Amino acid sequence: MQLSRPETALYGPEHEQLRDVVRSFIAGELSPHLEAFEADGKVSRQFWRRAGEAGLLCPGIPERFGGPELDFSFNAVLNEEFSYAMSSDSLNLQSDITMPYLLHYASDELNERYLPALLTGEVITAIAMTEPGAGSDLQSVRTTARRDGDHYIINGSKTYITNGQNADLIIAVCKTDPDAGAKGTSLILIDADTPGFERGRNLDKVGQWSADTSEMFFNDVRVPVSNLLGQENRGFIYLVSELAQERLSISITAQAAAQRAYDEAVAFVKERKAFGKRVFDFQNTRFTLADLASRLQVGWAHLDWAVARHVAGKLTVEEAAASKLWHTETQWLVVDAALQLHGGAGYMNEYPIARLWRDARVRRIYGGSSEIMKELMGRAL
Repeated sequence: MQLSRPETALYGPEHEQLRDVVRSFIAGELSPHLEAFEADGKVSRQFWRRAGEAGLLCPGIPERFGGPELDFSFNAVLNEEFSYAMSSDSLNLQSDITMPYLLHYASDELNERYLPALLTGEVITAIAMTEPGAGSDLQSVRTTARRDGDHYIINGSKTYITNGQNADLIIAVCKTDPDAGAKGTSLILIDADTPGFERGRNLDKVGQWSADTSEMFFNDVRVPVSNLLGQENRGFIYLVSELAQERLSISITAQAAAQRAYDEAVAFVKERKAFGKRVFDFQNTRFTLADLASRLQVGWAHLDWAVARHVAGKLTVEEAAASKLWHTETQWLVVDAALQLHGGAGYMNEYPIARLWRDARVRRIYGGSSEIMKELMGRAL
């Protein structure tokens, strides 16, 4: 199957050229290996390097660091195609979420060292926010970074960290002033080979099996003060500033996966027979599909608006929260209805709808749960 989304003024010939490259890459490097990646609990490092060779990582990296310096609409094309192909979230974490923290807040020296390697897939990144006792509430982070001369000494633990097993470079959310609450938060880069850093297990998840999601432990990890991103104690402001793009990225992957679930359902009910006729020919089936189609139509139109607004630098925190809320909740409604139309087959892992269903559930949680999105929007009313 290939994604067929409504025409949009947002995309031009260059976007469609990229889409063709992505589809060719998916056909050769993702789809034939997806089952193996799922069984291994992570995508291979070769997959990362091949993605880099194909120019499919971090399109926003500036030319001075070797990148194409493209706007976020090109990230959107990547997200649409990979999500429609049922890729777990891994590449998009690097392109949409971790890379901008380096680009916007790291020193030129750090960016010269790391950004070219992010572009090629030689360095894989993760951002360590969530802790056993602090999920969406980032103010409750307990991992500490104590200043010791020209170094920080970091202690604490993280969990549910995407790319956790593969990561070579971690952006750690730490408290540099534990008594200052959110105002005492800093972001610090940690190389995975630094003494005192340990990975925990690759967590056993309901879905997103090919995304390595891990625990991390920091035991007197000593890193140079120069690894600080931006200014000390300004980390919470940086996180809030970057979360809008993260939530828009999640919205795009949710929409594309919902479209794939719908397309799988349409194909299935047109082939499946019950009581002497196609399941598609029952009025209930057509009414259900019509409802889903209308929601998808609205979703694509909204994404065009949101991406264009983000590219123009106008997407607000509240608008991004609303986008994530609507698209992830809509994805869940669509995949659940699509699975129901499959009947018993939908509960069998051999059918794509089963993977789409189980992979969808976490999107209403990560990047800020649906309840947190409502809270953010409610505060701004």
